Amino acid sequence: MRLKLIAIIAVAFLAGGALAFALRSEGTTPASVGTAAIGGAFSLTSHLGQRVSEKDFAGRYLLVFFGFTNCPDVCPAGLQVMSAALDKLGAKADGVVPIFVTVDPARDTPDVMKAYVSAFHPKLIGLTGTEAEIQAVTNTYRVYAKRVEDSGSPGGYTMDHSGFIYLMDKAGLYLTHFSHSASPDEIANRIAALD
Repeated sequence: MRLKLIAIIAVAFLAGGALAFALRSEGTTPASVGTAAIGGAFSLTSHLGQRVSEKDFAGRYLLVFFGFTNCPDVCPAGLQVMSAALDKLGAKADGVVPIFVTVDPARDTPDVMKAYVSAFHPKLIGLTGTEAEIQAVTNTYRVYAKRVEDSGSPGGYTMDHSGFIYLMDKAGLYLTHFSHSASPDEIANRIAALD
């Protein structure tokens, strides 16, 4: 019985390999199915106190990073990488909007965000909102964020969160993502290759 099962698996494996070889021989590669369910509509408040949505950025690439202003390491590292990548892009950076979305709206008011983003790059836009608005956008981008009690942090808590930089296309659709510790060259080269 066991030998029969092994024989069936081997035949299936060989048949799949033969099909893949035949498709490649004809110059055809299997198409991807679907798109990543990352990103979408949002309505938040900018660090300048203005209401903005994804529609305000249409026609430009987005670099989107989620974090909070009291973050000790991941957020400053990610924002420094984004800033350096924009500087490396030169004039092409005009077609890219860098966005920092807080996962801690209770502390990250527009004024706090304004002071924070100004330390990184003049183009960086800080976004905040109500708890419900932030929950909606983190869900849309599939971002993990959780409050963790910590008596040594401002307000008695910190935020545990994922640290990805999302690259979205001119229609706001997901293209790829980078680690917060990616090199500026990696991000700049990926953007420069677009269009």
